[in-house]
Amino acid sequence: MAEPTSEGAAAAFEPLRPKLMRVAYRMLGSVADAEDMVQEAFIRWMRADRAEVREPEAFLRRTVTRLCLDQLKSARRQRETYVGSWLPDPVVEEDEPDDVTLPLMLALERLSPLERAAFLLHDVFGLQFEEIAAEIERDPAACRQLAARARSHVREARPRFKVEKERGLELAEAFFNASRNGDMKALGAMLSADVSAHADGGGKRPAAIAPVFGYDAVMKQYETVLAWLKDNRSQLVRFGFINGLPGFVTLEADGELQTTALDIEDGKIAAIYVMRNPDKLRHLH
Repeated sequence: MAEPTSEGAAAAFEPLRPKLMRVAYRMLGSVADAEDMVQEAFIRWMRADRAEVREPEAFLRRTVTRLCLDQLKSARRQRETYVGSWLPDPVVEEDEPDDVTLPLMLALERLSPLERAAFLLHDVFGLQFEEIAAEIERDPAACRQLAARARSHVREARPRFKVEKERGLELAEAFFNASRNGDMKALGAMLSADVSAHADGGGKRPAAIAPVFGYDAVMKQYETVLAWLKDNRSQLVRFGFINGLPGFVTLEADGELQTTALDIEDGKIAAIYVMRNPDKLRHLH
């Protein structure tokens, strides 16, 4: 039974905030939006008849999930007018958090809101379909079908070979050094034949409008980038895991932060994800 007093209710909410943030962020791909959804859930929790709530965590997760489903509808409209490539907000951690990597989050963008919710709640957070049915207001059979459909869409985006933490950070350091020192030979030796490069500037800072695919095209792009970096040096802030991928945070010549995440397969860099949009980097300051 939930604590009916306001002080007790607020105290009961705080330990659940990180779990609720994980759900909201993976649903939305935006730290600011996730924080808004969790805060709205807190407000509703404080206004609720808490004496009738048997399981506060289930109640709050259900509230956050439904708020996120509503938010996804407007987010999709915003994405249609987004300038350039869209990437999820970077979350930087010392260790790999789980298997919800950046490529998987991009694959989730192609799902319907309900497919996304069913997949995350079941495959990532481990809920039973009976619990998910209550969360998204569908029957268990429908939830099972939604998750199965989602799974088939995102299967290729799930990591097949887990990169050891130290090896991943070694590659991130080698890539940083080669890209900042202008060593094209060392840089090229790290890339796979079908490497891709993605940059999100959001129309706020210079970035490629569309992803670049293939070894030759990416190398050509980095020739231009490296020439520019000679007169616009960036400073390393730290190495870490960005949305589950090894990478690094830099302070660029314009005074803004930037994150670079590397998707590694078979010891080679298969994709490079660069976040330059200052609106998506504010939480890292």
